[in-house]
Amino acid sequence: MENFVFYNPTKLVFGKNTVEKIGEYLRKDKIKKILLLAGGGSIKKNGVYEKVVRSLMDNSIEKVEIWGIRPNPVLSKVYEAIETAKKEKIDAILAVGGGSVIDSAKAVAAGVLYDGDVWDFYIGKARPKEAIPLYTILTLSATGTEMNGNSVVTKEETLEKYSFSSIHVYPKVSIVDPEVQFSLPQNQIVNGSVDAISHVMEYYFDGAKRTELVDRIDESIILTLMETTEALLNDPKDYEARANFALSTTLALNGISGMGHRGGDWSSHAIEHALSALNPEVAHGAGLAVIFPAWMKYVYRKDPYKFKRFGRIIFRMKNSTPEKAIESLRNWYKKIGAPITLKELGFKKEDIETLTEIASKMAPMGKLKKLEREDIRKILEIAFEGE
Repeated sequence: MENFVFYNPTKLVFGKNTVEKIGEYLRKDKIKKILLLAGGGSIKKNGVYEKVVRSLMDNSIEKVEIWGIRPNPVLSKVYEAIETAKKEKIDAILAVGGGSVIDSAKAVAAGVLYDGDVWDFYIGKARPKEAIPLYTILTLSATGTEMNGNSVVTKEETLEKYSFSSIHVYPKVSIVDPEVQFSLPQNQIVNGSVDAISHVMEYYFDGAKRTELVDRIDESIILTLMETTEALLNDPKDYEARANFALSTTLALNGISGMGHRGGDWSSHAIEHALSALNPEVAHGAGLAVIFPAWMKYVYRKDPYKFKRFGRIIFRMKNSTPEKAIESLRNWYKKIGAPITLKELGFKKEDIETLTEIASKMAPMGKLKKLEREDIRKILEIAFEGE
């Protein structure tokens, strides 16, 4: 087990009828004016927006709104929001939506107080030293961004999809009401599940030794996600399944799943970012369902014991092998309706060169096995056919 520091400053407000409490939390923190960030309008259909507006009015909090943050969020929208936040002299950001909205809000929260280009944070040129307060209302459980300091956006002109992490952009308060997710389509349940499972696996397979306690925590999160995913595909309004699913996605990336590990591998995420940078229509979870098993197949010889354990615990194999464990994961992804090849995502064989070029900008990458350009190409070739 590696040395670690665990600290998470986000207050998680979880359960039924919690959206209406946002105004109270803002008022207690002496917030007078917020910038509300949202996506394409689903929060107006499911009643969340109405509850938020009423709560803000009841607590005398002024708002300015920016809509249109899309899945796989883009830098241009972040720039627009930063400019508005400065012009309107807002006190805090309120992100109402899923991971893309919250990730964008983190960039805005840090960018408002930074004299340079907020993209500097993503390319490692600078690190945030401060940020205005961020509050979130989660409407799509998947990324875990509601309880961490991570942000991912894409710079459209260069097809660069990068991330930064900072303690300064952890949300002060995150509200998660599982009931508001009852109306989500099945593909978003599937993509959210794969995304969260992938977050756990990034730590689980990073080469850390003797992490038995955290391994058991991680395995419990994965098993819960698998069980509740199947339950929700059968009955989207199963509240207990929805609540356990939502909490699992949060715990998958709030720091707990990586205690005593080496910081996570994150190669699969970096390679997947190339997919959704080249084609923004590819959902992050869908891309991970294709890339992660391909990465596993390429690197498992670096830690065969852990891959055997994965098969033994997650898929209850008596005679587990790494190959069987990986195949079982792919079969489960296929069972729930996730794609398992690049071809299913619409990519052609000639796209492998472009994807390699985009992903290789981050090379070398990985903890279990350091990946260079040729390694990335081979993983994409495996992912293309799924073999």
